[in-house]
Amino acid sequence: MALPADPSQLANRARRLYTDELVKGLPEVIRHVVDMARHARDKPSDYQTAQRRRDLAQSLHKSARPWLAGLNKGLMQVLEQGGSVSLAGSLANATAKGLTLVDDDTIDREILTSRLALAIMDRASWEFSDLRSRVASLERRQELGTHDMLRAHVLARVVLEAWHQAGLSSEGWRECQAVLHDEFALLVEEAYHETNRWLISQKVLPDIDLRPFIRRTVQGVAPRTDDPLAGDSGPGPTGYGAGPGRGGASDYGHMGGGGGGGVGSGQQGSQWAGHTGPMPSRPALMRGVGRTGGAQMSGGGGWARPSGRSAVGEETRLMTRAAPLARGSDHAEAVMGRLNRLVGRHLPGFADTAQGPAAVTPRLSRAIDMAQHSMRQRLGPVPMPSGGVEARAPAITTPMLLDDLQHRKQILKQAAETPAERATIEIVAMMFQSILAEERIPAQVRVWFARLQMPVLRVAVSEPDFFATIDHPARRLIDRMGACVMGFDDTARAVGDALEKEIKRIVQVVEAYPDTGRRVFQTVLAEFEKFLEHFFRTENEATRRGVSLAQQVEQRETLAIQYTIELRRMLNEVPVQEGVRQFLFHVWADVLATTAVRYGGNGEETKQMKRAAADLIWSASAKVTREERGEVIRRLPPLLKRLREGMASAGMGTDRQDEQIQALNNSLAAAFTAKAAVIPTERLTELMERLESLEELLPQASDLEIDESIVLDLSGHESSELEVVSDGGSMPSPAMLSWARELMVGSWYMLDYRDRTEPVQLAWHGMRRQLSLFVSANGRCVLFQQHRLASYLQAGLLLPAQEESLTVKATRSALAKLDADPSRLMN
Repeated sequence: MALPADPSQLANRARRLYTDELVKGLPEVIRHVVDMARHARDKPSDYQTAQRRRDLAQSLHKSARPWLAGLNKGLMQVLEQGGSVSLAGSLANATAKGLTLVDDDTIDREILTSRLALAIMDRASWEFSDLRSRVASLERRQELGTHDMLRAHVLARVVLEAWHQAGLSSEGWRECQAVLHDEFALLVEEAYHETNRWLISQKVLPDIDLRPFIRRTVQGVAPRTDDPLAGDSGPGPTGYGAGPGRGGASDYGHMGGGGGGGVGSGQQGSQWAGHTGPMPSRPALMRGVGRTGGAQMSGGGGWARPSGRSAVGEETRLMTRAAPLARGSDHAEAVMGRLNRLVGRHLPGFADTAQGPAAVTPRLSRAIDMAQHSMRQRLGPVPMPSGGVEARAPAITTPMLLDDLQHRKQILKQAAETPAERATIEIVAMMFQSILAEERIPAQVRVWFARLQMPVLRVAVSEPDFFATIDHPARRLIDRMGACVMGFDDTARAVGDALEKEIKRIVQVVEAYPDTGRRVFQTVLAEFEKFLEHFFRTENEATRRGVSLAQQVEQRETLAIQYTIELRRMLNEVPVQEGVRQFLFHVWADVLATTAVRYGGNGEETKQMKRAAADLIWSASAKVTREERGEVIRRLPPLLKRLREGMASAGMGTDRQDEQIQALNNSLAAAFTAKAAVIPTERLTELMERLESLEELLPQASDLEIDESIVLDLSGHESSELEVVSDGGSMPSPAMLSWARELMVGSWYMLDYRDRTEPVQLAWHGMRRQLSLFVSANGRCVLFQQHRLASYLQAGLLLPAQEESLTVKATRSALAKLDADPSRLMN
């Protein structure tokens, strides 16, 4: 796209704006740090800790103004003369002059500076990535300078230098390091955010392409590790996952869900609804990978079109520093924090959880009751001409709901007795305005969300933590219900009908217990989770068969692991030939599991398979007499026949059966030549008895420490009714594995698999979430093993449809309106 006029001037103005935002927020940061030190001083502790805290509180109180002055001076200096000015007197400057001895204090400061820079980038990486792209494009270069003032380590050095110049010690910094990291990270993120917003208003890269920041692997050569951002945030380019960010603070922002939505692109929103929890920051290779035909990593490390998904197995190691859900949580909490700060400027103590629950004033309580009664009458079941009532909610349009909301808000504000109540009414009304305006919520369900406004308002007024934490059960309930309904379309009406009935029941229960606060929300939330589990397993036609098949797969895999564990215990001290041992562990344990699933652990077929294992162990032991060898020759044909039947029942092809039989023949030949070890007769008898009662010896499934390598290949479970994902994706990081374990049943995703891209719903999690089943509206069932699921999430082949939860989006919308007009709180 064409750049605006005077691009270099715009870049300079962006840096000035960034500096101004920092300077504007510094007093509040320092006040919070001083307040923290004062509160810590007053807490009971041992003598040495109390003395240390007292000294820090006194030092901060005395040095707060000099520290602030030093910060302002340092920021102006780097703005006017460049980031390299902040290196004066530092370790970098000392080493630049030649090899010299560096004192411990200088090294200590460098360590503290690096930690602060890392903490900042862990939170602000999304916003920095977009700002870096925009400023670099204005200056017509590929990357910002190493010591550009926009980089976190430049600010971190200014902060530490001002701290020490104000007479504060490194020990004092460590005492309050956690708070300092949090405060400066949030401040920098807000500064990046405001600068990005201004640049977008100047038409500078409204949409960011992440491809220039992807490190490609060419012909097996590993990506470079000497990234110029290493001084900022550790490994990898910060733009695609160096840590938590908060894109949601942006009014055009993003949650980073599955590679969708960067700064500037979030206005369009996602076309699919789904995930209730937070999403990781840009786990996909680039925005839109797998959704709109974006490029993928090819086998040789270059770019390829999306055809041939099995070639997407090359590693695209996204070096995430924290679990994606933790980062998403940071995003949501940052939105809440900004809201509380904004409101707190006008109403000190707003959302102060230390105050505990507060009673709703009588006049407002009566007004809420009246409003709730009016809503039940207007939005209740529709009377039928025959005298009955229609179970479905009335067909009320969104404009009607919003008009109703605005009218109720004015009445409630007139009944409010305190400024805090009026502010809460305004914020809750703005949140529900955003929720009700969400186009992806079906119209017949939207009215039930509208009826939750009064119960939510009551808990928001009485429980300050509603605005202080994302874990309030009222928020979680709205998010979970929204995530489940926002993916439905006309092809999934049966599912929508069942969920609508459950949501209706939940809303009516909440309305019936208005004075129980969070308890009723917590209760119905737990009931809703149980409903989803039961619904997908037994009621929903599209998912019921798939869940049943997935459960059989899990049962078989679990039994195979249990049999393997017990067989290893049994043979641990028995001299069984290695080929036989491996056959029993890797082949026959699966045969036993398959037979046990079909016929039961004590079924005759299962017993025959156990006897075959005992016969094989006996046959493979040394045979030194003519009689023993004759007996082996007599037993061998029926034994091999039984082994082939067992392998065939487990889905093994003829070629693999031949390979296994050939390997066993080698072991039996060793026994004939007396090369195998002799197993005492009493030991063989004991083994056979234990095999007969194997089920009684199996470890409990809940106690298993599952070795992922054992269940890595589930391709043998593939059928026309169940697709098993066995390839594709990219090498997942620990953070992606953590995210894969936290996906919520009922949430929607966009899956790109086998040349088909379509929305799917998470319908089932197995034990310890090792297996997960996704089902499309037309009944396509796709089963993932946990490691493969994390691979698809990381590669952007499975994209969460909902970029942020309903209540976080609604809070962000309210924040934007209050940013524009804070007087709405008091009117």
